[in-house]
Amino acid sequence: MQGESWLCPTELDRSRVVDANGRVRTIRMVGTAAIALALLIATPWLGWTFILLALSIANFVNVGRRMETSAHPERISAYGVLITLLLLATGVILSGGPRSPALPWLVLPAAMVAARFRSQVVIAAVALTVAVIAAATLGVHTAATIRDPVPVIATLALLAAVVSIVLALQAAELHHRSEAILDPLTGLLNRHALVPRFLELSLQARVTNQPVCVMLCDVDNFKAINDDHGHDRGDAVLRDLAYTLRKHLRSFELVYRLGGEEFLVVLPGLDLAGGVEVGERLRAAVEQAQPSGIPITISLGVSAAIGVHVDYESMFKAADTALYEAKRAGRNRAVAARLEPGEDGSAGPAGQLAPIEAAIGV
Repeated sequence: MQGESWLCPTELDRSRVVDANGRVRTIRMVGTAAIALALLIATPWLGWTFILLALSIANFVNVGRRMETSAHPERISAYGVLITLLLLATGVILSGGPRSPALPWLVLPAAMVAARFRSQVVIAAVALTVAVIAAATLGVHTAATIRDPVPVIATLALLAAVVSIVLALQAAELHHRSEAILDPLTGLLNRHALVPRFLELSLQARVTNQPVCVMLCDVDNFKAINDDHGHDRGDAVLRDLAYTLRKHLRSFELVYRLGGEEFLVVLPGLDLAGGVEVGERLRAAVEQAQPSGIPITISLGVSAAIGVHVDYESMFKAADTALYEAKRAGRNRAVAARLEPGEDGSAGPAGQLAPIEAAIGV
């Protein structure tokens, strides 16, 4: 369901884009209303070109709605910003170029990018905005721009100021957000990050009718490691284990630390068979890696659902039951727990589990 993206190369980058959509909804509505009122008042001076500016507002509003159901919300956001910039630039050209009263509005798309994306994307957006401002003024009305460059200079200064302010605010917000959703020991996302992300995945699964797989992982006999080597060595084992798990997962395959020695892997777009395959790969990788120089193994419980049946509670319960089966069968193995489908194709009761032991490799 997800793929690697230059816009959002990490899950933290992507969650920032998604969460920003909800947080700025009220601000977006106020800003949209303010611009709409300004367009209405300025109609005698702007003429019919106000239609282009109004379209940019409509596009801005539509982006928020589409992001809620899209499998790639960061792309929807980026496309929306680009369309808004081009519509605003067209309006500026048709309403006087360097003398257009709408010239400062070209700053808005870059500010939107700064509120949602990482610094590399913001730099690209600022460079594109500068090029568009130059094209809409100097490129179309060269003589007029040279005679009176003050509006263009003021707009460029406004661009730098607004983007800098938004970046500073977002940096502070991201710092506090990272402290809230990142596990301080392993650097993995925690339970606070899991809840909204899984809700998003379940909504996407309902729209696309795609599967989602969850995998509950637990370190075998971890208490013995703490008892024999000390808690500091146990913490080092967990840090190295987290690194091993991340290294053997793709960027859109997510791993969370639930607490203690328990981890949860979420695999968008994978069914039960695919999840078991990934689980066996992780199991073998951990056994071979010997985190922090200590031979350890992990047990895994795997569950999956598709479309409307993607539900965290039932899937977690199924994976937890499968993990118990893996422990009871001797540890160091992946066990899949499949909900038996009803006659109508829906998932049956959460207790109807059919454990399927994966390749053990022990």
